[in-house]
Amino acid sequence: MAGLPTRFKNGDSLYQPLADINVTPLVDVMLVLLIIFMVTAPLLAKGMKVNLPQAKAAQPLNPKEPIVVAVSKDGKVALGTDEVSPEALVDGIKAMMGTDTSRVVHVRGDKEANYGEVIAVMDKLATNGITHIAILTDSRPKGAATPVGAPPAAAIPAPAAASAVPAGGVAK
Repeated sequence: MAGLPTRFKNGDSLYQPLADINVTPLVDVMLVLLIIFMVTAPLLAKGMKVNLPQAKAAQPLNPKEPIVVAVSKDGKVALGTDEVSPEALVDGIKAMMGTDTSRVVHVRGDKEANYGEVIAVMDKLATNGITHIAILTDSRPKGAATPVGAPPAAAIPAPAAASAVPAGGVAK
């Protein structure tokens, strides 16, 4: 035992240090920490994997039709089935939305359209307060025909605010 007095022949007692390490407190602390981590680790998981059942009568949460903006390969812009000028696009969309600002605007750009024209339409929408924008893509095989009026195969939500690269070409 560390620190017990040792008696010498002349009667003097001195405390002699013990050179062994006492690991019992270290083991106690480590076991307590292990238990704490074992209890809290499952709580840190963000979700649980589940297999959802199929339902045939399920309805989507937002049954409203999305507003579709199309950009053709020659740069013409259409709102729904009507061709509009780029200046009247935002007013037409806001008129279709009314007070419901949560409606999604789907942007359909032709595969051969100028990328800058599609981005200009999206930028115009975003700068005028329309933040629920999705880019539509086609995930069907290359030879499959697209029926007229068919819903899009996939929608990719666009970020609400995209960072612009300044004229110098260096993003901050």
